[in-house]
Amino acid sequence: MATPAYLVYSSRRVAPLLLLGFASGLPLALTGGTLQAWATVELVDLQAIGFLTLVGSAYTLKFLWAPLVDRYAPPWLGRRRGWILATQLGLAAAIAAMGLFPPSSALLALSLLAVLVAFLSATQDIAFDAYRTEVLTPAERGAGAAVSVLGYRIAMLVSGGLALIIADAWIGWQAMYVVMGAAMAALAIATFFAPEPDTPAAAPRNLSEAIRGPMREFFSRKGAYVLLALIVLYKLGDAFAGALSTTFLIRGAGYSATEVGAVNKVMGLAATIVGALVGGSLLARLGLYRSLMVFGLAQAVSNLSYWLIAVTPKNLVLMASAIGFENLCGGMGTAAFVALMMGLCNARFTATQYALLSALSAVGRTYLAGPLAPPLVQAFGWPGFFLVTVVIALPGLWLLYLRREAIRELDRPITS
Repeated sequence: MATPAYLVYSSRRVAPLLLLGFASGLPLALTGGTLQAWATVELVDLQAIGFLTLVGSAYTLKFLWAPLVDRYAPPWLGRRRGWILATQLGLAAAIAAMGLFPPSSALLALSLLAVLVAFLSATQDIAFDAYRTEVLTPAERGAGAAVSVLGYRIAMLVSGGLALIIADAWIGWQAMYVVMGAAMAALAIATFFAPEPDTPAAAPRNLSEAIRGPMREFFSRKGAYVLLALIVLYKLGDAFAGALSTTFLIRGAGYSATEVGAVNKVMGLAATIVGALVGGSLLARLGLYRSLMVFGLAQAVSNLSYWLIAVTPKNLVLMASAIGFENLCGGMGTAAFVALMMGLCNARFTATQYALLSALSAVGRTYLAGPLAPPLVQAFGWPGFFLVTVVIALPGLWLLYLRREAIRELDRPITS
């Protein structure tokens, strides 16, 4: 009798990723939207609030110091967990310290602490992504990605939504940051109980190898440039469809902001999480290539949900069903896509290669979908635009087919 696919989530390697993913996601809003809300409430100048958005630059630039995480390790808990623990304890102290400096009277000190939090958080992400990649077996990568996404999204709700309620209605902004720092300290306990990889890889021999080695190793592979193009293109159709989804639902389809908030944001988030969990369990059965192809096709087809909303009269049930289906398919695709990036990493350079691949994966969303979606809407109208997004998804699937044999080979432990 076959083992139920969902049992992969009970693995000793997969289950701890829920809390580690939560720890990874907790600091993001505390230096982003939540910090901006605090500054707004304290009547900080609008231009100064605008500069606060630069605090998050560390997340974009983290690949620059990822080689240091590959080369060096603290003398405790192994090569990856040592970095995770060190950054978690640093984050606990820095987040709590932010509560000591109200933005109305100590904006510079608060901003510097926020920069430190973002840097430590980005470094934690580097180490966590590397740890997750190395500790999971090939069959567990999809489930590990899904559990990590679940923990990360819950943490963003806590630090981005619940934190505002706690600060505004209960204990105030300063105390809230202290509480969030204490929560981060408590999450460090999970790092002690997370297992080490069965066969830890050796670190690069020196810093020069840690910097040059990841690129040299990756480009020594046959079809390396095609794989990089696949990373950019695989979720591009999904990115185009989502780039203006809120604007479309309000301005194009005529739904109220309340309806969009309740359905597109809340239900959409829930559907994404369910999709990631379902995708993670199915990946263990289907294998990486078939999962990427099936989920990628589902992602492309699901963009027709927006087309259906655009060509039918306003109907809240239809809108909720369509948004739920699109986000469900997107979550499944995300689980397989993260598993792909894990599989492409060499164990000696996991931190650097994963940081570079994840940065590359954001290129389409940031530099293509955002700027190009508006002129496409103007040229084709909303219904035509969403049909075009289906076409945009096809080149990624074509590249996936071209590299099918190489991707099938990734259903094995990462190389060292």
